[in-house]
Formats: sequence, C-alpha cells, structure tokens
Amino acid sequence: MRKYPDKKTIVLAAAAFALVLNLGIGSAMAYFTTYASASGAVEIELGLTVTTPEETVSDWVKHIRITNTGDYDCFVRVKLFAGAEYQELLTYSDASGKWSPGADGYYYYSDIVPAGGSTKELLAGIREIKDSMESTENPKDFNVIVVQECTMAVYDENGKPTADWSKIADSSTNSYGEHEGGGKS
Repeated sequence: MRKYPDKKTIVLAAAAFALVLNLGIGSAMAYFTTYASASGAVEIELGLTVTTPEETVSDWVKHIRITNTGDYDCFVRVKLFAGAEYQELLTYSDASGKWSPGADGYYYYSDIVPAGGSTKELLAGIREIKDSMESTENPKDFNVIVVQECTMAVYDENGKPTADWSKIADSSTNSYGEHEGGGKS
C-alpha cells in the first residue's frame, strides 16, 4: 500500500516554498521600480587639459613658452635640468614678472593660461655653462631638459581660481596608456 504525505507535511512544504519565493520577489520588485528607459542619443565629450612647450635657444639662452592646446583653463609650472655639475649654473629671468620660483625647484606661472592661450616667455640663461665648459680642457656635451606640468584651474565657491598640484594633468599618455605626445617634454 502506498503512503501519502500527511496534511501537516504538505502545509509545511507549501509554507517553505512560499517563504523562499517571497525572498526573491523583493529584489525583483526593486529592479522593476528603479528601472528607467531612455531614447535618443546625446554625444558626451570630455575635454582634456593639454599643454605644449615651445623652446628656442639663441645666444646661449633658452626661451620657453607654454601653450595650452587643451579644452580647459590651467596653471603651468616648469623645471629645468642640466646635469649635476651644471644645474647650479642655470639662471632664470622673465621680463613679464609672471614667473616665480617655488621652493620645490619649479618656476610657476602666476596667471591662468586659457584654452588656446600661451604663457609669457621664461628665459633660462645657460651662458655661465658655456663659460664653465670653455674654461676646462675637455669640454663636455650637455643638454638642458625642460619639464613642464599643468593642472586644471579649479574655482572655489567665491569664483577664485586655485591650482591643485597634487592633480597634475600629464597628456603624454591617454586613458588607455598609449603615448600621444605633448604633456611633459
């Protein structure tokens, strides 16, 4: 003879099934109540802050100007490297009064460089290096390297622009890590 489950077992099984079913419904309802659809297309373009250095040398003086080729206003700073034995011989001058030395060895441009704009010229004198090289028996080759960095101009609640140098925009690589040029040179 075949034994069928008693009524108590069937009721408990149905209650357990209903409880499990109830637990899954809350998540599904949350999805359906927060789901939204959209139609149409709007292109979103995120701009970049890109700066390009322009360097020329005449009469042992390096003329440096930074151009903002990006989409946003920015602040810029410049640092020159000439090798350990020549670094202290570099001299800087600026007829505009817009460049000032920082404690970290960078020269900071005081004004915001607007998108499409350029800085005033910073002059790096290397004449002393030439004199030092000519006074030795075996003159050495040297190179003065310009490193420039920019940071996007950030405005506070009063509309005053500030520079946050902990957030440097380096356009030498894009977001995928591929080299694009520009940025630090």
